[in-house]
Amino acid sequence: MGATVTSGTGRGTAGRRGRYKPMAEINVTPFVDVMLVLLIVFMVAAPLLTAGVQVDLPKAQAKPLPQDNKPLEITINHEGAIFIVETEITLDELVPRLTAIAGNDKDTRIYVRGDTRLDYGQVMQVIGAINAGGFTKVALVAEQK
Repeated sequence: MGATVTSGTGRGTAGRRGRYKPMAEINVTPFVDVMLVLLIVFMVAAPLLTAGVQVDLPKAQAKPLPQDNKPLEITINHEGAIFIVETEITLDELVPRLTAIAGNDKDTRIYVRGDTRLDYGQVMQVIGAINAGGFTKVALVAEQK
């Protein structure tokens, strides 16, 4: 009776060639590292993406309007300067700029953000100019209490 001698692992030389198993595990550690870095970057950058002109908004108890598309934001700071998004303009430039941005769509929603330290007449002057330009969907922005 013949006995065969194998190595300590139980595999002979013929078994090594035909029994190769690929590694089926994926190393996710680099992926998790990249995702955590991106999460931190977006958490830091998100507050910076809000409206760039700081104003002290008045408090109101009105419910927010339902939103279907992005409105144009007009901001009037405490000094009376008028901004479309972050670009400062004069009252005379306001309606032509709005018309250029909105095109022929006079139903574009326009939000007016006015600082609490402003005279009410200045805010109404801006709203009146916007309304005289043919824009009818104008709303004032206030903070929720």
